[in-house]
Amino acid sequence: MFTQITAAQVKQRLEAGEKLTILDVRRQEEWDEFHIDNAIHIPLHDLEDRWEELSEHKDHEIVVYCRSGNRSSQACMFLQIVGFTNPVNMRGGILTW
Repeated sequence: MFTQITAAQVKQRLEAGEKLTILDVRRQEEWDEFHIDNAIHIPLHDLEDRWEELSEHKDHEIVVYCRSGNRSSQACMFLQIVGFTNPVNMRGGILTW
C-alpha cells in the first residue's frame, strides 16, 4: 500500500519551502487548465511507457495527483510495481487544491 497526503499538507510543505517532487497524471487538457507549479506532467495513459523519466526519484517521495484521487492511486500502485519506494497519493486530487 502507498501513503496518502492531503492537498492542505502538500500546500503547507511547499509554503514552508520544502522541495517536493510532484507528478500530475491528468490528461493534457486538464494540465493546460491548471496545474501545481513545478509539477512533472505524465498522463496516466502514458505512464507505463514514460515512468523511466522519473527514475531519479525512485528512492524518494513523489507526490502524485490527478483530478480526484483515482488515477493518482492507480499511478502510485504502478510506480510501486516498477520499484518506486515512496509514491504518495494526494487524496481528493486537484479538486481539493
